[in-house]
Amino acid sequence: MSARRLVLVVGVGRSGTSVLAGILGHVGFQIPQPEVRADSTNPRGFGEPRWVVELHERLMRERRVTVNDARPAAWASTRDVADVAAVRAELRGWLASQFRTADAVVVKDPRTVWFLDLWRRCADELGIPIGFATMLRHPAESLTSAVAAYGIEQTEASRAAAWLNVILETERATRDAPRAFLRYEALLRDWAAETARAGAELDLPLLADLDRARFPAVDAFVDPTLHRVRVRWEGLDVPASVRALADDVWERLQPLTRPDGDTATLRAGLDDARAAYVRLYGDAEAIAQPSITAAVAAAGGGAARPPLARRLAVGVVRRLPTPYRRRLRRVVRSLRASRGPQPG
Repeated sequence: MSARRLVLVVGVGRSGTSVLAGILGHVGFQIPQPEVRADSTNPRGFGEPRWVVELHERLMRERRVTVNDARPAAWASTRDVADVAAVRAELRGWLASQFRTADAVVVKDPRTVWFLDLWRRCADELGIPIGFATMLRHPAESLTSAVAAYGIEQTEASRAAAWLNVILETERATRDAPRAFLRYEALLRDWAAETARAGAELDLPLLADLDRARFPAVDAFVDPTLHRVRVRWEGLDVPASVRALADDVWERLQPLTRPDGDTATLRAGLDDARAAYVRLYGDAEAIAQPSITAAVAAAGGGAARPPLARRLAVGVVRRLPTPYRRRLRRVVRSLRASRGPQPG
């Protein structure tokens, strides 16, 4: 039992998490099958177990939370999932089945961070040690990559705010567990050294004395040209206050990539940054309240669409290619989630 290890790759999407999961898969960790299929947005694969993605998507729909949710209050909507016995039994059964065929398992899905308490309780009930690996990539690069991959269903300003919300909660929620933070650029530059460092911090024997020469397939998998987006804030429609806070948090996170960098002083500074973000978001909500009210009224209380317009809209949607229909469904779900519960 003590030989078993579960590594959760957590944090912000489009920050190199797929590369890290792929590397771990090549050096001996099991990536549960089947995986989400590769596509043009991630041609080398996502490294995401389909079962996990579908579980998280279902739970998030039920709680009206999105993967890039910028609301600090959204965490309370998903935290209590760990107390739902049926969900815990579902995940525990699936997790146990993975360790029947492997001692080391890696699970990567950007939605995982919303359910850390659930994963930790299930792993604890099975007696499986758990560790967390978080990729760090500058927020401007992450959101630019996300816009290029997934379109403009979420504004650049909102994605920048979501980066703050997700990375700050990821750091806070993993403090009392084995964890490692990896820089995207460093991983692409020397995957073996960066992975071995993370392995030491997570106490993973599988990654001890990692000999790069033994894994030529990883050299082929880790392509430095994957770092296609090299930008900062120029040209991005992100308010100055959000940019300044994101840059401040980015700098505060850097010591976590060093073995001696996770100090009480650093954590206190990140707590201050998180409090500043909560205030900033609260101010934005208060100022935008009339716009929110108007949008909700337009979405739920306006006149019904003419039957002909409805039929035309349905006809157009049915003719869209499947990937675009999926994106449209995500937009609709996001809009519905933003409206909150409606009266019966």
